[in-house]
Amino acid sequence: MTTNSNHKPCPFCDSTDREPLATSTHGFAILDNYPISPGHTLIIPFRHVGSYFELTRSERDDLWDLVEQAKTILDSQFVPDSYNIGMNDGPAAGQTIGHCHIHLIPRYAGDVADPRGGLRWIMPDKADYWSDR
Repeated sequence: MTTNSNHKPCPFCDSTDREPLATSTHGFAILDNYPISPGHTLIIPFRHVGSYFELTRSERDDLWDLVEQAKTILDSQFVPDSYNIGMNDGPAAGQTIGHCHIHLIPRYAGDVADPRGGLRWIMPDKADYWSDR
């Protein structure tokens, strides 16, 4: 089991009890334990690395292939209308687990009143850029 800098067990390195949606040479995709929406999936490298920018090119390419594989599965199982794809890289960006991971978040028509701006709502005072035009 790998630990983070606080010596806490890494939940992604110790996820043997979780059935992956998909696996590849460098990573795996699992449903999020705390989903934002039905089908919210995490794409995680096998190697314990905190930042996306520490991954090798081969690992990065492989993880993006997994995003596409997971999307195909989610399209079939959950039939979402759209997706948000993102990651929190570092504590200032909101990363709470020190193991790189990509969020693939299915979105459904009507799941929020106004989805415009998407990820821009991370900083709400900068999200509604279109209303000033």
